[in-house]
Amino acid sequence: MFDAFTKVVSQADARGEYLSASQLDALQQMVADSNKRMDAVNRITGNASTIVANAARALFAEQPQLIAPGGNAYTSRRMAACLRDMEIILRYVTYAIFSGDASVLDDRCLNGLRETYVALGTPGASVAVGVQKMKEAALQIAGDPSGITPGDCSSLMSEIGTYFDRAAAAVA
Repeated sequence: MFDAFTKVVSQADARGEYLSASQLDALQQMVADSNKRMDAVNRITGNASTIVANAARALFAEQPQLIAPGGNAYTSRRMAACLRDMEIILRYVTYAIFSGDASVLDDRCLNGLRETYVALGTPGASVAVGVQKMKEAALQIAGDPSGITPGDCSSLMSEIGTYFDRAAAAVA
């Protein structure tokens, strides 16, 4: 996993080039927004259990067949596995937010996840809905303007949304 700085520098080094002005501007903007990024990660991390629990509750309210006898989240063991998977996805999303790079999310979490779910008979579409519900909750929590670094966070909120969308697409 590379953070945004290491990735840009290693790519330029591999080409034997100096960093371009646009690359430097992008890195400078990332530094300027770093407090907002850390605020968002701290808020999501501090509310991770609530985000996962509420997303699961909403998912099961919409798709009660999942928790009915014979459903994929029926029995406490299966329910715990479902919640664990949602929490792992959320954790890797926060790593991507912090680093400003989705490669850790892809490499350590999403690669092979769909195949695993297919092999286990887990409905990927339902997992994707759960991820979207986590996205909604996380964006609401991270985007709350009270008590955080002032400034426009719209691009960061958009970036955060793309990580959740990427996770939902990977499992669907």
